Amino acid sequence: MELQILYSIPHNGWLDMFFVGLTKLIGSYAQIWVAIGLILLIFRKTRKAGAAVLISYVGVLVLGHLILKPLIARPRPCQIDLDFPLLLERPASSSFPSLHSAFSFGAATAIFMNYRKAGILALAVAALIAFSRLYLFMHFPTDVLFGIVFGIITGYAAVKLSKRLFND
Repeated sequence: MELQILYSIPHNGWLDMFFVGLTKLIGSYAQIWVAIGLILLIFRKTRKAGAAVLISYVGVLVLGHLILKPLIARPRPCQIDLDFPLLLERPASSSFPSLHSAFSFGAATAIFMNYRKAGILALAVAALIAFSRLYLFMHFPTDVLFGIVFGIITGYAAVKLSKRLFND
């Protein structure tokens, strides 16, 4: 059923370029969020938010990349249907969870909980990134859905921890 959902997503040249560009901008390990976290960490006013973004990133990296992905080892849609035309190189890593989604929603949640207006923009970007994983045939819908929930929980926990670190 999840493959049928992926097959039903319409594709066109403009969207192909947009989602490939977005994925490349974010980086294979969503490094853009690390850069944003580091920039926020520099300034006293945004230090808590920057710490929360980075804590969330580390949480997703450790729990998602080092524990869940190898433990579950679910093949990606592009590893199952080898005939689907890919716009990116076929990754060797497993599908569950979608770490792009988790990193993005973790960082966006951390930003949102500190700065509502900027957080709304970050959440919109995170949603585009999550959808791109489906569009590019890299993840199943449940991988992305879990990645979103996992990211939100990690971002929330990171904000709580950063507030303790900065005695707020």
